[in-house]
Amino acid sequence: MIVTVTANPSTDRAIALPGPLVAGEVQRAESSREDAGGKGVNVARVVSAAGAPARAVVPVNEHDPYRLLLDDAGVDLEVVPVAGRVRANLTITDPRGETTKLNLPGAELSPAEARALSDGVVAAAEGATWLVLAGSLPPGVPDTFYADLITAVRARWGANAPRIAVDASGSALAAVVDSARPDLIKPNHEELAELIREDAADDDDVIAEAARRAAALVPQRVASALVTLGADGALLFAADGAWRGRAPKIQVASTVGAGDSSLAGYLLADLKGASAPDRLARSIAYGAAAATLPGTQAPTPADLPAGPIAVTVFSPSTATH
Repeated sequence: MIVTVTANPSTDRAIALPGPLVAGEVQRAESSREDAGGKGVNVARVVSAAGAPARAVVPVNEHDPYRLLLDDAGVDLEVVPVAGRVRANLTITDPRGETTKLNLPGAELSPAEARALSDGVVAAAEGATWLVLAGSLPPGVPDTFYADLITAVRARWGANAPRIAVDASGSALAAVVDSARPDLIKPNHEELAELIREDAADDDDVIAEAARRAAALVPQRVASALVTLGADGALLFAADGAWRGRAPKIQVASTVGAGDSSLAGYLLADLKGASAPDRLARSIAYGAAAATLPGTQAPTPADLPAGPIAVTVFSPSTATH
């Protein structure tokens, strides 16, 4: 069982334009779709679509239209009642795959609602193999929420606690790495740089810089790190080695949710006892599959790219494009 937490869920609205987005102009959309979103929900959707057991813990108002989207997603749910409404995220894509996103902050959680969410997660973690803490935190929730949640889950379940993966950024991820030692983090290149207080904008060699930054975290502060690099594939760092996987050539429809699908692919492979290189390969395959689909559709095994994903043992001497 994979249990996911989405503290700040979203209704994901995707609009496809027939041409490039032009600021200040009126443009007609070619198509649109609406999905139940939020990083943890996205992970659970992909896991469920692959036929593996998943449960999504989500704070939702019982009268929120988002509930209908969740029901349509076909995911086992643990709903924590809250007063506010789920935010909406808007994604605009053009035929080249260029993506523009507008993400709203979400409704504020009261202290009582935050405690209820934490208690719900701790209870749902019973018997799980992985617990995934994913996405931004809503207003009213402290930056330490994920770190405190990890402590609470491990205190409650001890040796039977699930392994914990964190897909977050900014201060929420920093708090986890500073105090909670997660089993896996899944930053992209920019988020990894921010985590160690650097700026990735001037990196000449993305691969080498990502490897250097990951080495500062793994395994002393983080057991392992899956670093997604978009068209450059992904890197996996663990105590027993490091690997690089290259992305297949695809026609990009939307990159929204690709990172969530990458994490889901990694966890699906892990549930089957796959080796580290195979976990990385499956992660890249799922991320690529998600990028070929419009909106935030959950890729299924049938959507995975044909052919093997090239994965090699990584060392600083191989850190070139």
